[in-house]
Amino acid sequence: MQSNELKALLEAAFPGAQVHVASPDDVHFQAQVVTEAFVGKPTLARHRMVYAVLGERMGGEVHALSLRTLTPAEVEAN
Repeated sequence: MQSNELKALLEAAFPGAQVHVASPDDVHFQAQVVTEAFVGKPTLARHRMVYAVLGERMGGEVHALSLRTLTPAEVEAN
């Protein structure tokens, strides 16, 4: 899977989200997802939301995924 494919999947699952994805080898990925959908949810719940989008791709096409999941307010505060 290429970075742009992963980015498109996440953008489709989280409309209006700001998504940034990078990968040195198209199996190990770093992603930042900023969306209102994460408001009021702890980090683990946010990550589960992202993993649910990827489903069976995790462990296959996506061997490893480093996530940063934020709300817009959290981004503004930093």
